[in-house]
Amino acid sequence: MGLDTFVKVWIGLSLPAFIALLFFRAPYGRFFRPGWGPALSDRVGWLVMELPAVLVFLALLLGSGATPGPVALVFAGMWLGHYVHRSLVHPFLRRGNARRVPLLLALFGVVFNAINATLNGSHLFAGGAPYDTAWFADARFLSGAALFGVGLAINVRSDRELCRLRRADEAGYGVPVGGLHRFVSCPNYLGEILEWGGWALATWSLAGLSFALWTAANLVPRALAYHAWYRRRFPDYPTDRRALVPFLL
Repeated sequence: MGLDTFVKVWIGLSLPAFIALLFFRAPYGRFFRPGWGPALSDRVGWLVMELPAVLVFLALLLGSGATPGPVALVFAGMWLGHYVHRSLVHPFLRRGNARRVPLLLALFGVVFNAINATLNGSHLFAGGAPYDTAWFADARFLSGAALFGVGLAINVRSDRELCRLRRADEAGYGVPVGGLHRFVSCPNYLGEILEWGGWALATWSLAGLSFALWTAANLVPRALAYHAWYRRRFPDYPTDRRALVPFLL
């Protein structure tokens, strides 16, 4: 199977994954439950799941045998900026470490992130993306990069709001109120969806589109589940707050 064919198949699989995740709650975070075999600590689980997105992407960048152009290097900076923070900074901002991640789920995360890094890294560094510097002035790049930056800022700020809210005893879930939490339950997920939607637009590639669709397939159901959880747990939870998109969803 060629890479283009695999990308199209991968895109097609995002829809059944989305439908399945509307009914199945992945067992990590507040939805962790026993019965999934050995489990890792929360921080180690995040490192195991997210680090392949850095390592595989770097391997493709450094092993391409050619010097990437300026546009490809900017895209590399965008990708690595997100994932270095996600794998090497974010886990250590999370207070306490009693939460658990099933090893099986962490291994699924390894495969998922390795696939996405391979598809996007191959597009950028294996001859599939002959961007020249004129791409910097293209409306698709400019609007996509801006959307990526806005999404990254929302994602990082919202995650830090949650880290500050959570107590070190791991039982300290409360109602977040800062930033976009005033409008939605999961602005961190909204930010990540905006990031990879912006990436798909800026790269104008099937690989980028596949990642944007998979991000939404994973995070939209998760946001809906978190929103329902907040409403069950906190009787005074703001009734005008939405799950993911202010005033809409």
